[in-house]
Amino acid sequence: MDSLLFLLLALAHLALLVWGLRLAARSGWRAADLPVLVVAALVYDNGMIAVGRAIGEGALLEGLNAGRFWLHAFVTPLLVIWSWDAVRRAGSPWAAKARARWAAIGLALALVAIELVTVVAGLELRVRDEHGALSYTSDHAGGPPLMVLVVAAVLVIAGAIVWRRQSWPWLLAGAVLMALGSGLPIPVPSAAATNVFEVLLLTGIIATTARQDALERR
Repeated sequence: MDSLLFLLLALAHLALLVWGLRLAARSGWRAADLPVLVVAALVYDNGMIAVGRAIGEGALLEGLNAGRFWLHAFVTPLLVIWSWDAVRRAGSPWAAKARARWAAIGLALALVAIELVTVVAGLELRVRDEHGALSYTSDHAGGPPLMVLVVAAVLVIAGAIVWRRQSWPWLLAGAVLMALGSGLPIPVPSAAATNVFEVLLLTGIIATTARQDALERR
């Protein structure tokens, strides 16, 4: 059952990827388009779990699943830079300053380093065979990684600012749902169900980029 759910999640992210690429093609690549890389990584992440049983247990599937953790470490912190850019585009004076841009870049790089050191370095994967889906996962304990918590907090703050300055609540809504989904234990029978929050968050992010593009064209 989970294999089908992860396939549907991969397709949902693929639709978001097409939307994000169309926005990027229309306006040219910029900081506002960084979430496209995150969405592409999530297509891979969910798709790999979806096809895990077809590939079968072994070194190949383990190596392909290790790629999920590497992609997560390098692309998820890019949402910090996107958050700064969204706040800047919303008209926040402090975000327009060069030091705000460099602070966002510095924080993103620091989060990449933290994730590599605390999660990816010495990564040990084990087989997970649940609800019909076969994958390899880590035994990372202690709740969500620090990187995820910091990115979620930054997105919540950015969402609140965008809502206040542009009357657009959907970034904040997606960020709050993602933060709750990451930080609270959710009693659901399927591991795929918690990944729905990622779809909601990225939908809010891509929609925010589309909204800000439309406002700037007026």
